[in-house]
Amino acid sequence: MVSSISTGGAGGRGAGKRPLPSGPIAYIAPALVLIALFFIVPVLMLLLRSVLEPVPGLENYATLFGSTTYLKVFSNTFLVASLVTIVSVVIGFPVAWALAILPRRWAVFLLAVIVLSMWTNLLARTYAWMVLLQRTGIINKTLMNLGIIDSPLALVNNITGVTIGMVYIMLPFIILPLMGVISSIDASILRAAALCGAGKWQSFTRVLLPLSLPGVAAGALMVFVMSLGYFVTPALLGGASSMMLAELIAQLVQSLVKWGLGGAAAFVLLVVTLGLYFLQLRYLKVDKRS
Repeated sequence: MVSSISTGGAGGRGAGKRPLPSGPIAYIAPALVLIALFFIVPVLMLLLRSVLEPVPGLENYATLFGSTTYLKVFSNTFLVASLVTIVSVVIGFPVAWALAILPRRWAVFLLAVIVLSMWTNLLARTYAWMVLLQRTGIINKTLMNLGIIDSPLALVNNITGVTIGMVYIMLPFIILPLMGVISSIDASILRAAALCGAGKWQSFTRVLLPLSLPGVAAGALMVFVMSLGYFVTPALLGGASSMMLAELIAQLVQSLVKWGLGGAAAFVLLVVTLGLYFLQLRYLKVDKRS
């Protein structure tokens, strides 16, 4: 009797519980709904407007790729993104290497400075660069006082200013992945290379650089993709001759109210970005197999 009562009580408690969701889809369903509502649906609506406005067809895409003005914007976008990526890698690699080999106290301090720069308001950082790079700014004044230049350099409202400002903003996104990869490299490998007669340059080019290439590739691709769609810094530090694609999209939609043409430009940018991310995923997959 006692066992039956206890069994019944356990069964009663179990019957009152709600069944847990089954399968992984049930757990990620809320995230999928949010992605569908706030990403997939707007992108599809943008694609529809690009082929339906002002008239059905591919007229917007023909205009986009048939105009020298719009092609110049595409050229500026890929040029700036490439320059920012190359300069960020060249500057970021030594910084990441230093963070990996410095004593912990100094490495933590420098890392905190880098992270703090990421937390600073983007608009404030861009305006600071506007002050530094203008003709009467500190940089031009210092160069003229040192006798390096005779007249102020044009460092703002052009591709030069956009590149400088964006490199400063993108550096943490190349330094942090590289630091993680370099820190994971066993120091005994470099010592073994030195014992085998390799100099510092040979150890760098034949040991350290090949082992850190996955981090370089991942960080460089991240910086390049982010640079393609950047808006604030190019809008403030660039000019009409150095307009990038994100600025063009904003101008087409907000000022000219050409939703179809703006949607076509945005969809082209999305396709390029997704294509680059696909290459990144494919590269990482190959790297894991090897």
